[in-house]
Amino acid sequence: MSGESEPGAADPAALKAVQVRIEGRVQGVWFRAWTAQEARARKLSGWVRNRADGTVEALFAGPEAAVDEMLAACWTGPPAAVVEEVRAQPVAAPEEPGFRQAPTA
Repeated sequence: MSGESEPGAADPAALKAVQVRIEGRVQGVWFRAWTAQEARARKLSGWVRNRADGTVEALFAGPEAAVDEMLAACWTGPPAAVVEEVRAQPVAAPEEPGFRQAPTA
């Protein structure tokens, strides 16, 4: 083995930050607390909050693989959630470490 990664393979050390909007039945079903728990388990930084329009919004930052896992998990959410859409866009990483629940926007 040469120690080189295969062409097209993701760099496990690469960092990624995305802002996410989750639509569906995602408020009143423990989605924010579930998201914070899942993000902390993956050692991600960022935040999650409800939005007045009924969506949940989050910012996930950390190792690319962990962020991608979190995005995939958001499609399921906690047991009572019914996720219809997960939209993510790249953003700058937050300056503060850790993951928190933020007030409704």
